[in-house]
Parts: sequence; C-alpha cells; structure tokens
Amino acid sequence: MDYRTRSPNFRFKLPFALAPLALGTAFTLPTSALAQDAEADVAADERITVIGSRLSVRTATDGTAPVDIISGEQLAASGLTETARALQYAVPSFNFPSSSITDGSDAVRPASLRGLSPDHTLVLINGKRRHSSALVHLNGTTGRGSSNVDLNAIPISAIKRIEVLRDGAAAQYGSDAIAGVINIVLKDQYEGGSITLNGGQTFEGDGEQYKLHGNVGFELPNGGNFTVAAEFHNKNKTNRAGLDPRQQYPLVNGEPDPREDEFDRLSHHVGDAEFDNTSVFFNANLPLSTGELYAFGGVSDRTSQSGAFYRRALDNRNIIEVYPDGFLPLLSPETSDISTTGGYRFSLGEWQVDASAGMGVSEFQYRLENSINASFGPTSPTEFDAGTLKLEETNASIDFSRFIPFANNSDLAIAAGISYRENTYIIEAGDPASYENGGFDNRPAGSQGFTGFKPESEVDESRDNVGFYAEVENMLTTNFQWGAAVRYEDYSDFGSNTSWKVSGRYDITDELAVRATANTGFRAPSVQQIYFTNISTLFINRDGELVPEQSGTFNNISPVAQALELGNLEAEESQSFSMGLVWNGLDGLSLTIDAFQIAVDDRIILSSSLVPGDSPAVADALAAAGADNARFFINAVDTTTQGVDVVLTKDFDWGRNGTLGVQAAYGYNKTEIDDVNLPAILDGLETKLFDGVEQTRMTESVPRNSGSVAFTHDLGDLQTRLAFNYFGDYVLQNNAGLRTTFGGKWITDLSAKYRYNDQWTLSAGVQNLFDVYPDEQDPSNQFNGIFIYPNTNAPFGFNGGYYYAEVTYAF
Repeated sequence: MDYRTRSPNFRFKLPFALAPLALGTAFTLPTSALAQDAEADVAADERITVIGSRLSVRTATDGTAPVDIISGEQLAASGLTETARALQYAVPSFNFPSSSITDGSDAVRPASLRGLSPDHTLVLINGKRRHSSALVHLNGTTGRGSSNVDLNAIPISAIKRIEVLRDGAAAQYGSDAIAGVINIVLKDQYEGGSITLNGGQTFEGDGEQYKLHGNVGFELPNGGNFTVAAEFHNKNKTNRAGLDPRQQYPLVNGEPDPREDEFDRLSHHVGDAEFDNTSVFFNANLPLSTGELYAFGGVSDRTSQSGAFYRRALDNRNIIEVYPDGFLPLLSPETSDISTTGGYRFSLGEWQVDASAGMGVSEFQYRLENSINASFGPTSPTEFDAGTLKLEETNASIDFSRFIPFANNSDLAIAAGISYRENTYIIEAGDPASYENGGFDNRPAGSQGFTGFKPESEVDESRDNVGFYAEVENMLTTNFQWGAAVRYEDYSDFGSNTSWKVSGRYDITDELAVRATANTGFRAPSVQQIYFTNISTLFINRDGELVPEQSGTFNNISPVAQALELGNLEAEESQSFSMGLVWNGLDGLSLTIDAFQIAVDDRIILSSSLVPGDSPAVADALAAAGADNARFFINAVDTTTQGVDVVLTKDFDWGRNGTLGVQAAYGYNKTEIDDVNLPAILDGLETKLFDGVEQTRMTESVPRNSGSVAFTHDLGDLQTRLAFNYFGDYVLQNNAGLRTTFGGKWITDLSAKYRYNDQWTLSAGVQNLFDVYPDEQDPSNQFNGIFIYPNTNAPFGFNGGYYYAEVTYAF
C-alpha cells in the first residue's frame, strides 16, 4: 500500500514498511563503484574530496549517497567526441537525446539526470557554479521550456574527471540541484601533455568528422601548475529523411510540371546538425607563503547548421523568382561561451577560507541562410540575422571550514559561507528584414525557418540573490557517519527559500553498509523563463483569406500575463529521499543499490497557446493586450519521480592473460503527475495548457529503464573494450492524440587501443556495431514518409553505426 503525506515542507510516497529504515539513517560523502577505475591513478596515500562532502575518502564506496566518478581517460576511451554523449554512456541515469528540426535545440541539445528536467541538475567546474545557456528550448524536445548548461562547450581533453552526485543538494550548493550535481574537475598537470587526432564516419557514409585536441602542463613557482587544453571539432551532417512524395510545383495547364520527375526528393534534413566547434580551457594554481591562488576558465565558439521544413516551389511562403525549385531554410546559429573564475585559499587561525569570484557569458545568435521573407517579394534578402540571446552571470562567494573536537574523540567538520549571484538576460532584435512585413502579395512576414526577434521582444533585465549556508559532518564512530546542512537564499525577484539536508551511513559489517539522505531543495525560475519573449506576426488561413495574427511567447511581466492574473514565477520546491546499500566483498566485487524519490511542487512549464475561443476571460485578456494567441511560462505542475540506481564492478587478474575489468550499471526512473494547478481565471483549461503531448513528454519521453555492461581487457600494451548499452522503451504523443511506444534497444560498442611506445598510441573502434536504429514512427506520423524515425527525444540518436580511428602523441 502507498501512503502519502503532504505539508508545506515535505511530501513523500513510499511503501510504509520502508519508512523506519529510511528515516533511521541520515548524510555523508557520495561515491559509487564506478569510481574505482577513476581512482586507480590516485596514489595509495592520497585522499580525494568529491562533491557532496567536506570529508575525504580513500575508496569509491565510502559514502552515503551515490556519486559516479568518471575519469578523463574513461571518457576518451569511449571514442565518443562530445562530452555530454560520453557522459550519457558512462552514467545510465544521465539522458542526452538527439533531436532534429527543433530550431536552436539542434545546436545546444538538452540533457537531464534521473528523468527530471535539464534545469534540475546543477553543473559545477572545479566546485564552482557554471552558467547555463542563453537558449530556451521551445520545441518538442525533452525539457521543453528549460535552459541547460552546454556540456559540449567543455572539451574532453580538459577534463581530469567528472563527478556525478545523484542526490538532491540544494542545501549545499543552491538552486537547481534537485536531481543532482555534475562537477567537472579540470586537469592540473605540472608537465607534459598530449595531442590527439580523431576521425570517423557513419556506416551510411555521412556524418564525417574529425577532432584535433590536446593539453599541456607547465610548472609554476612554488610547486604551482598551469594547464591549457584546446580542441577543434568539425562534423558534417547526417540525414535519415525519407523521400518527399508531394507535388512540388504548380500545375501547368492543369497538368503536373515536367520538373516533378527530376526533383531531388531527398529535400529535408532530418539528422544531426553539422558544426565547427573551437574551445580552449585553462586551469592554474600558484601556492604562496600565505595560501594559494587559483584560476580557471575557457572560451568556446560553435557554428552549426541544421534544416527547417522544406518550402516547396508552390508554397505560399516561397517566391518562385528567388527559389524556382523551393528551398530548405538553414538555421546557422553562432554559439559562444566565455567563463573565468579566480580565487584565493588561505588559513585564518583554525579556519580554512576560500574566497572566489567568477563570471560567465553565453551568447546564442540566430542566423538564417538559404531563407527568404516572402512578404518582401523577389527583392527579399536570403540571409538574416534573426536576433541574439545573451545570458551573463556573476558569482562571488567566501567559504569557511574547519574541524573541531567532537564526541567519541571524533572530529566535527564545520563549513559555512556566503554567496552572491547576479544574472542578466538580454534579447537583441534581429535585422528588420527578419521580422518586418514588406506587404508583397499578402505573403507571410518574417524570415523563413525562424522569425526574427522584434524590437518589442528586446529585454535587458537582471536579478540577484544572496545565499547563506552552514554544514556539519562527522564520523561519530568507525561505523557511523552523519551530516546536516541548511541554506537560506534571498532573490530580488520572487523572495526567499530555505532548504535543508540530513544524511548518514552505517557500516553493518566490513563488507555491508546502509546509507540514506533526506532533503528539501528548490530551483529558482531562470531569468530566461522570466524574461524570454518572442512575438511573431503569422498569417492564418481563415475561410480562404490570409489573416495576420499576433502570436508568440509572452513573459510573465507582459500585459497578457497580467490580464490573466498569472503573477510572478515562483521557485520550484522539492522534497527528496534516498536510501541504499553498499557491499564490498568477494575479492574486489563492489555493489551499490540506491532507491530514491523526488517530489517537485510548482514545476514551471511552457504552456500551449491560448486563443480567444478558450474562454471569455482569455478573449478579454488577449484583446486588451492586442494579441491573437499567447503562450507563457507558469508554475503549474506537481510531480513525483521514483527510481533506483544499481552499480556493480569487479576486476579479474588473469596472470599472463592480463586483467579484465567489468562494470555494470542500471537505472530506473518513473515520473508521475500529481496535480495541475492553474490560476482561478484559467479554471477548466488544464488540458489545454498542459495537454497530453506535454504530459507524455514530461513523464514518458525518457526511457524508464537504462543500463550498461562494459568489459575492459588489458594485456601488455593492448587494451580492448566491449560495451553493451541498453536504452529502454519510451513514449511520444502527437497533437492528434496518437501515442507511439518505441521499443528498448541494445547498442554495442567495440574498440581497441595499442600503446606503440611511450609517445604513440593508436586506437580504433566501432560505435553501434550492429547498426541499430530506433523503431520507425507510425506511418500516420511520418509526414508523408519523410520523418521515418522520431526526430525528437531519440535516446541514442538515429544515425546507425559509426566507426573511427585516432592517434595520440604524448610528450
């Protein structure tokens, strides 16, 4: 039987029999068995500190909440060229689906943890908050209405390890850490380096790519170091579109145009975008007599290109004099990320102090090529600057920590700190030709593929917040560790929040331990969700006549939102609970099992569009604002996510036959909608604003089951790796109500690496060895057979097999 208790502070839904065990344990350091290989390079007497704890540990399973530690070598060994994709294959609970024809989301794809929204995961670099992308995901991808950190802006060659805390940690790190925390630790070598050239293509012969990347370290005075890593990555597009069978040209004297027989029916682009990505990151520290200076940061610049829907020659959106055969609008956004952080660590009496400040800027410039503004007629430009989104973030903090004597001759770790953050969101209008109506022949206005941002969409708004936290941790006995944290944050735009966390671990025997955490969390509405707006003039066919309508996304400070009494966006609040078992035994076999529940209240969604016919109140609000339809961001949904993560590792020593490392991982998550809450003026519109399409996207578009089994064999200078990755069933629904279940698939990867000498290493491999594709869509949902595979939310993409080779020179 399920029992549910609700209060303003906590909500849980667990089998009642598990509650005493769950509440009887409480907080510590999160690690998991996946970390064993990552720690193999750490000296036996060196203690490492990872996210989620103020204490240090020696082994991967010494903690009370799960953390996956993936080394840079493990990421590189996969042969995957994107940081987010490599992380997806290393951590089953991390989802990074592929999408196509989703506007800007083709260039910056959303990623999520434990089946929650992309913005429910906090990303850190060297323990400091990383800024998110300026892009808002507006189309049919996972996390519609969210913005996420662009992990692919961080080159794999710069990464020493990645720590993934699969537990709520808002009390420790602040907003966004509802599903967990990803901490990227940058390389910090004193000398030497490497340079790698990687190249490959799909079995179909497209998607050719090459990546040149490397890193080098330098020694600084007093034992300091400076490391710089750089990457240039070029990738061509893939295309799995079906042939377009439709009539392309106007009839000639009532007969088909002869050009129909010669037209290239592969007119759409349904596949990965092509791109060029250049990035440079650095990491430095300089010990001084009084402490240590440190700094890190990087620059990333990406130009990508993807297609929109093909405009046929006979299409009203085409100008036949410009494109006699029709055209495919190309979105060619330019994306850039800049960040830098500096700080000073020093001792102040018994206290260790860390004072730091950093800034980050994300810029997303919409550009259109091979496009047209049909309302300008034959004189229309074919390339457009459709506007720019920009996010600026400044962070400053000072942290204090120390140990003091405690009960049973143990030490109590105490930490406290103050943080300040300012976020600014900017929208710059595009070229006038990208949004103006030229008045030609009553044709649609705006650049085709993406209508430019109008001057009335421009914003330059900021918000700031101050946070205070305190945290304690203690190993009370050799068998029991506990901890607690509390955090208060005050925001200039919506108010304040207090969150807490308690956790603990008890070692029943030398091999078996139990662990659990309980916490509350929050996610402040992002400045993108508060201030994003994009208003377009669309021509709608009304009884055979094209009628202009004012349509778009309106922010919550707009007249439309005020007339609908939406109020300001509020913080999402969560209540999380986890419990787990850790077992180390049988000659190096380790196993962790962690169950979790995350209840989130007032989740922010991007609504469907409201029109005057929905209700008299809506009609009045739209009329007063001069809008014909509107969608907006709103706190509307309560959800509960439950799941379990299992990780198992074992190393085998086969003597003269080498060593074999085995890793297996499984993740399960299920999200249910508990309630949909709307302002009174919108009563009865729940299924309109949050329809079946969006409900399915939130609860079933991510596989509930995922897993992997990997075998790594080392024999002298030769290493081979065989991995099986499972992506379970998922469901998508279209606007007509058709629900399609896409079956689970196994993806097999095989690679080999040979170390020729101390300098040269050769590698080759195959990803998706058996050329597995997702299930095909229902024919009624293929848009005339063009969209054969799901173009959104495909967990492992739809490119089929891929083979590659690479060579590395170390120095």
